[in-house]
Amino acid sequence: ALDVTDGRVTGLSGEVLADTTKPRGESTSREVTGDFSYAADSVILTTGGIGGNHDMVRRHWPTDRLGQPPKTMVAGVPDYVDGQMHEIARAAGADLINEDRMWHYCEGVQNWDPIWPNHGIRILPGPSSLWFDAKGDRMEAPCLPGFDTLSTLRRILSVGEHSWFILTQKIIEKEFALSGSEQNPDFTSGKWSEVLKTRLGKGATPAVEAFKQKGADFIVADDIDSLITRMNALTPDAPVDPAHIKAQIAARDGQLTNPFAKDAQITAIRGARAYRGDKLIRTAKPHAILDPANGPLIAVRLNILTRKSLGGLHTDIQGRVLTPDGAVFDGLYAAGEVCGFGGGGYHGYNALEGTFLGGCIFSGRIAGDNA
Repeated sequence: ALDVTDGRVTGLSGEVLADTTKPRGESTSREVTGDFSYAADSVILTTGGIGGNHDMVRRHWPTDRLGQPPKTMVAGVPDYVDGQMHEIARAAGADLINEDRMWHYCEGVQNWDPIWPNHGIRILPGPSSLWFDAKGDRMEAPCLPGFDTLSTLRRILSVGEHSWFILTQKIIEKEFALSGSEQNPDFTSGKWSEVLKTRLGKGATPAVEAFKQKGADFIVADDIDSLITRMNALTPDAPVDPAHIKAQIAARDGQLTNPFAKDAQITAIRGARAYRGDKLIRTAKPHAILDPANGPLIAVRLNILTRKSLGGLHTDIQGRVLTPDGAVFDGLYAAGEVCGFGGGGYHGYNALEGTFLGGCIFSGRIAGDNA
């Protein structure tokens, strides 16, 4: 709880939970062993978003912009990211704005080795995987891998809740990366030699290969008919038409020899490979999906993955939390995701993973300076 005296936040109080030795991110006991209370001249809330609370995510879901919220999602954040302090601050008198602004991803897969409940990992895709909606229709530009997240999210939800990548072994080796520090030990080692060895070596990274072999959403097959049969077994309530899938892939493959390809994705791939960095470690050489020499074939069922809250506590340019009538809520400041990375909606409707960090650092500095 926030302690409020004569309209000013004067401290906070709450419950002490049982000690734990569990690693960061894992769920821990809710056993209460005591309580605490602190008085303070200023309180700064930096308690994160709501992505681990899917009921709250659905409650604030922007149906006018994105359609109906999915009944099933995977969690891209631990379950302690539950929006509890949003509601505690609101009950104390704080204003929250832009709560319908969210940043969730379309390329979520179930973690075969989860840290928190319903743990999802985002695939960071290169440009070459073919992306199909739940009905088996190949999605059009800008709903291509790595292009426009919100447009693709809206497009997926217009016909179902999941989507599919279909790709080859050559594509997964060159283009697949995974979110999460534990999925990228070469980067977290701080050694460029490890990064270059892993990213430029033969085969997929060990983390990607583990998902290919053990992930519940991954299917590997030697031919397209077997692949689609197993896709339909994984989603029996939303089967795709094998002939329709094959015809769309064949049409795409048929554009590979056309220097003026009419397939927008092939044009995008060629554009990406014009940049040396993408050509070396991020974008596979264009090749026929249905050619067995490029296999095996891989299908990945993609789930909506919750990630960031772009709205939250309403703050002014000094990091002070405001009340619903626009007045300063004395003694209370906020920074980071709990206040939409600043102001209660710093990013507007769009964002990228890297841009969240700047908002956290800047709003934290502003709140710290003024508190």
